[in-house]
Amino acid sequence: MWWGVGAALVANLLYSVGFVLEKRALGALPALSAGRPVRVVVTLVTSPSWLVGAVALAAGFGAQLVVYRTLPIAAAQGIFVSGLVLLLLLSSAVLGERPTGRERRALGTVLVALLMVVASVREEDEVVGGAAPWGLVLLVSVPTLATGVALYAQVERRARRRHRVPTNGIGYGVAVGLLYGVSSLAVKGAAGRLTGGGAAEVARALLGSPYPYLLLFTAGAGLVMSQTALQRCRASLLVPVCTTVTALFTAVAGTPVFGERLPEDPLPLFLRVAGTALALSVLLAMPRHDAPAPAGGAAVPTRAAHRRTPPCPPPNDEETDGNGSRRDPAAHPGLSPRQGPARPVRRP
Repeated sequence: MWWGVGAALVANLLYSVGFVLEKRALGALPALSAGRPVRVVVTLVTSPSWLVGAVALAAGFGAQLVVYRTLPIAAAQGIFVSGLVLLLLLSSAVLGERPTGRERRALGTVLVALLMVVASVREEDEVVGGAAPWGLVLLVSVPTLATGVALYAQVERRARRRHRVPTNGIGYGVAVGLLYGVSSLAVKGAAGRLTGGGAAEVARALLGSPYPYLLLFTAGAGLVMSQTALQRCRASLLVPVCTTVTALFTAVAGTPVFGERLPEDPLPLFLRVAGTALALSVLLAMPRHDAPAPAGGAAVPTRAAHRRTPPCPPPNDEETDGNGSRRDPAAHPGLSPRQGPARPVRRP
């Protein structure tokens, strides 16, 4: 079990470093659009600094395979989410991002909730699941993938509206988190098949299961969707929301799918159920939009306003002004939008 805890901590470090490096590299790249996936991929793979972050995430994925072979799903997800503390520290030190007071309190509550889940694990009582019925895996995974893609498309449509309230990225985080939740189930299933036999036997067992194909879809769609959202939004908010959704989905859906039972003792059972419910309720209570600017477009010159990173811009940045609202071209150079040239005064 302690090998799994160590591998989970290493995965946390690699994931946090990878996300921060990718976010930093995305700031120097042209605007990405999830509607142009090929262009997104080409832009990303031609950025050396982004590739360094991607390698760190890939190494974290390798550590995750070790975790799922040695720890039950609920315990693994609790340790993974505890890595959000490191992510927040790195995003503050490297990216200069400062979450609001409400966001810090919400993330702190989520960490407490998931520590309750970890505290519910009893090594002598836990059963690490292996195989799962493929039909049940697909029954859970396919509707979840469809929901995640549909939610992301809905957030994109709202972001393109003319008079929209600036989004803070929570919708993006929930959508991508659902995709990565399915990916976690696929990783768990694939890890259970990496046992015994030669390379040919292992490859045959993997290719004969739905897990490689789920991983391919979630890797491709998740790459385009997550990087587009990460470029527009704060990593210190987007990644924690995404990670929390992934952890909750994997723990709630994966436990019955892979035959891992809940604790029988009252106290561990209470900690696991209450921790999961608390994290979910905090996520649902978080605001979906940043506070709009006061009328007239002038921002209130508060200390928090100077520290806060701007909210997610809409997909087409060239059609917006600095406040996230669409701008209309001036009818005459040097005049404000919606204002035409003055009518010439005729002299008698």
